[in-house]
Amino acid sequence: MAAIETEGLTRIFGRRRVVDAVSMCVPDRAVYGFLGRNGAGKTTTMKMLIGLLRPTSGGARVCGVDVVRDRIGAARTIGALLEAHGFYVHLTGRENLDLTRRMLGLPATEIDRVLEVVDMLRDGGRRVSDYSLGMRQRLGIARAMLGAPPVLMLDEPTNGLDPDGIADMRRFLRALPERAGATVLLSSHLLGEIEQTASHVGIIHEGRLVLEGELARLKAELAPEIGLRVDDADRARAVLRGRDLTLVEDAEGLVARLRPGDDHDIVSAALNRDLIEAGVSVFAIAPRARSLEGIYRAASAIASHRQETV
Repeated sequence: MAAIETEGLTRIFGRRRVVDAVSMCVPDRAVYGFLGRNGAGKTTTMKMLIGLLRPTSGGARVCGVDVVRDRIGAARTIGALLEAHGFYVHLTGRENLDLTRRMLGLPATEIDRVLEVVDMLRDGGRRVSDYSLGMRQRLGIARAMLGAPPVLMLDEPTNGLDPDGIADMRRFLRALPERAGATVLLSSHLLGEIEQTASHVGIIHEGRLVLEGELARLKAELAPEIGLRVDDADRARAVLRGRDLTLVEDAEGLVARLRPGDDHDIVSAALNRDLIEAGVSVFAIAPRARSLEGIYRAASAIASHRQETV
């Protein structure tokens, strides 16, 4: 059973479809990166899943519980960290957790359990005002884990962190399914962080889910690339201009972006032949998995094109 499933999930504000018929599937124990630019519909989707907003149409199930018919039951399956932390900064981390623990009717042992998961047992007695931003983010995740919900929903958990804090949070998030026994839905617009953290991704563009799947499979199968190192990039571009592919340049050299379904071995051989016959020296030619940024841009471009032609 999937941890989260939606079918045609839609939310309209006035005349604007902020979330438009989203059908997504988040596998159990996955770290699912929910990607999209600011305003794409990520947070609105998450708020519908935890019962803060009612869908205009469509439905969703979290751990088998219908979000529309049983908002409270569905909300109990989710621990969420959305937007502001809302801590009492004059209290300690432990005291803040204790307030939430009491409201939920949970035993006091829950505090030590969640502090241990986020590696903050030694810091629980410090005031939140003395915490770094990264420590506050971890405390927010600890609060979301009170009661051991099977799904954790985290909205931009690396926002505002310095490079060391981001790297630390990345390692922590990758280990969460095993350490907490939970599925993680992780919303972000930072493609590089999601690429290094998530096992699955869903890309939302102007309210519509335009691509979803296991990240490793998408990178390997969706429009692969061929990396080229040549002695003259300008001449190579001129030689290959007539071929039906996109040529770009990055730090490693030229990159030929194939179309979905192209055989990279056949294309590589043809490119190599054309370049050599034109007198361009080819130092290296090899297939490369598409980066998450490349996948995201391709999916967004296709979605924009479809909307323009409707």
